[in-house]
Amino acid sequence: MKTIAFFNNKGGVGKTTLVYHVAWMCAELGKRVLAADLDAQSNLTAMFLDESALERLWPEEGAHQSILTCISPIVEGLGDIAGAPLQHVRDRISLLPGDLGLSGFEDKLSDAWPRCLDGDKAAFRTITAFHRILQHACDAIQADIVLMDIGPNLGAINRSALIASDFIVMPLAPSLFSVQGLRNLGPTVQAWREQWRHRLAAKPHDLELPMPSGAMRPAGYAIMQHVERKDRPVKAYERWIARIPKVYAESILQDGALAGNADPDANRIGLIKNYQSLMPLAEDARKPIFNLTPADGAIGAHAAAVSKCYLDFKALTLEILRRTGCGLPG
Repeated sequence: MKTIAFFNNKGGVGKTTLVYHVAWMCAELGKRVLAADLDAQSNLTAMFLDESALERLWPEEGAHQSILTCISPIVEGLGDIAGAPLQHVRDRISLLPGDLGLSGFEDKLSDAWPRCLDGDKAAFRTITAFHRILQHACDAIQADIVLMDIGPNLGAINRSALIASDFIVMPLAPSLFSVQGLRNLGPTVQAWREQWRHRLAAKPHDLELPMPSGAMRPAGYAIMQHVERKDRPVKAYERWIARIPKVYAESILQDGALAGNADPDANRIGLIKNYQSLMPLAEDARKPIFNLTPADGAIGAHAAAVSKCYLDFKALTLEILRRTGCGLPG
């Protein structure tokens, strides 16, 4: 099992759309996928499930069937994690639904983080909750890969989610905000990695819990939502695309020497165009853009765009699998 977090502390870059489509493409390629929605906004859950399903997961009265179910015993101080109420989306895709109530876990995680240095067993149970929930869920469905969608911030929830990840894929928009976000993100992830190592060293020897390694290895970045004109990004976007390699190498990899002049950059996983005109069709059909058919309204120019989208996401997903050692289809 490999756990891949899709993370950017800048919102609106197409992160959730990327996770959704990569999950579907992984399944197309024969991988058994657990899609974990650890963003309190729960947009990934809303992409996978229709409104009636969401109402059943998040009833106005009664317990929710979501990530909140798993962590409620810890939040309420009543015990350890509970089982994950997974949703079967389609063959080879299961969803761990998100929940707006996840934000209530933030304070608990913030309080537990420093107490791990004192060897506090309860603190370790809290901080490793996401890791253990995902591990148990993967065992239950025999998942090959976990794709985590996490929120665009540098809070305690994301820190605990990221230490549970083997790899991080960073969706970026070709813009000033994404470039500046990389400069903030790199040092923060490096600090969390080091801080978790110190906490692992303080873990009580008699605490028999599976511990995440906190690897958080950068797998690369994907440029999302660029606009094309005559098969080339507009000049304003080209300028930011050209700046990303150096900033990524310096801030994320901590090595400016790795920023070469090759095009494309070796750290770039892929570049996905803006398929905005097809998104309403995909949302109505409750399927990824690349699986749209004429019956869904994908005719004429839309049909050609669907075929292009399939090739784009297949190439990007294969590259993610290669970089994360998840095994390529035969």
